[in-house]
Amino acid sequence: MTRADLAEKREEILQTIRDAAIAEFAAHGFHGASTQGIAQRAGITKNRLHYYITSKDALYAEALRHIVALQEQQFHGIDMTQPPEPFLRDYIGRKLRHVLAYPDTARMFTAEIMRGAPVLRTFWHESRDATMRAAQVIEGWVRNGLIRPVDPVLLQIHIWALTQQHALHGAETAFMLGLPGPEALDPDRLAEEIAALVLTGLRPA
Repeated sequence: MTRADLAEKREEILQTIRDAAIAEFAAHGFHGASTQGIAQRAGITKNRLHYYITSKDALYAEALRHIVALQEQQFHGIDMTQPPEPFLRDYIGRKLRHVLAYPDTARMFTAEIMRGAPVLRTFWHESRDATMRAAQVIEGWVRNGLIRPVDPVLLQIHIWALTQQHALHGAETAFMLGLPGPEALDPDRLAEEIAALVLTGLRPA
């Protein structure tokens, strides 16, 4: 096996461990999660897990960094020069499909926020930078009369709340809609409802 093959194999194992860690932290929180539980989810022994990680704390921080990077990627590929409606429909659709596909990332992130974001605060500024760039786009829409005056940061937070709801409380949404479970939720339907609500609220007076 070549050095490149070994590096690729190691990266695959690290990805498996990271995914297992996110699932474990999402299910039990930082204090309730254990390296034994992470190892079991990853399908490896606890001893082998510790060969790849330095500590539970370091793995937790790495998992959070990965989640923040995934959140920022949801802007990638979106034409920032679009008018409000196509831009927001695209963004809301991307965000909703992501949280429905990877609900554990939303649960772990939310759990960290609820305990005061002690770890997230050390590198959260990167996410805020992306938020402020989007805020500049929203302010441009307001100046050009394309949407009513709004707080550009709060608008983004409200969109996050609407989309995160279905990852955090998918079972409730499914029950209220008469569906068998969260896996039966239709992301297109949910995205359309959220987009319609947001865009109606943004119409200029």
